[in-house]
Amino acid sequence: MKPENKAHVLKKISAQMQAVLDFQAARPQPTPVGSDFPSQRLAYNEERRFWNEGGSRMFRSEDVNIETRWGEVRTRIYAPQASTPATLFYLHGGGFVLGNIDTHDRIMRLLADYSGCTVIGIDYTLSPEAKFPQAIEESVDVCTFYHHHAAKFALNMHAIGFAGDSAGAMLALATALWLRDKKQDCGEVKGLLLWYGLYGLRDSASRRLYGGQWDGLTEADLASYESAYLSHPQDRESPYYCLFNTTLSDAVPPCFIAAAEYDPLIDDSLALCHTLLEHGQPCRYEMYPGTLHAFLHYSRMLPVADDALRDGARYFRQQLNIF
Repeated sequence: MKPENKAHVLKKISAQMQAVLDFQAARPQPTPVGSDFPSQRLAYNEERRFWNEGGSRMFRSEDVNIETRWGEVRTRIYAPQASTPATLFYLHGGGFVLGNIDTHDRIMRLLADYSGCTVIGIDYTLSPEAKFPQAIEESVDVCTFYHHHAAKFALNMHAIGFAGDSAGAMLALATALWLRDKKQDCGEVKGLLLWYGLYGLRDSASRRLYGGQWDGLTEADLASYESAYLSHPQDRESPYYCLFNTTLSDAVPPCFIAAAEYDPLIDDSLALCHTLLEHGQPCRYEMYPGTLHAFLHYSRMLPVADDALRDGARYFRQQLNIF
């Protein structure tokens, strides 16, 4: 699409979302020393430091390194109380190439607090060092480990769920469907919490209309993330990358699908919701007006980010019959 035909997103976002952008613009931002991913990661990690301050305090927080088929993976357990009704595994966003459990620490603490469930963040290996489906297989191995060692870590692994934002939402859904399809028992998957994910659309109106330097989701950005993540062009049609190529008509755990109004990926969320509803699969769709992709990070300033986390936590508790 010609640039002049794109939506004027920054004229449409909410005043609160604009305040976040203004605050960011007024603060000195870390600048990557190079264009390579390691340099970008260092800058991203530093930039996210402010947004992870404050928030809920945990009864217990513990880092645990787990041996997977691909090597050691760091995880972090967030327990809001001594015993909890379920365990939620969280997959962070960052286009498969950025982020870790530190950049999403506040999000996971708030989710643990609001849901009353233990949250376990998975620090899967980033791309391009790790290629599809390594991150999914690492997540499966982490779940399997905790399933077998639930008592040691005081976890309720009878009821579990998966959650994630952006690329992490894709990984959360893909991991749950992988467990279903491979018939691997890690506990009953009670629900999935999916914030502004990408699920396999190759093109859409929202991908054409939205996306810019403000969200790192231009067409070139999206192509770069995909190239880093996938080993071969044919991987684009894998049912664990293009999730519309897997079975979405049966045995899909209840899904909370959250979208940002001016996100290039909003049509992915809508398509997932419509597909599930068409086949009678339980889901709830929520669009948060005036927001940009990745708004969940800004709960220190953005009330709607806190609302979105509370909504997801409430949905998961409903699947546990806790009201």
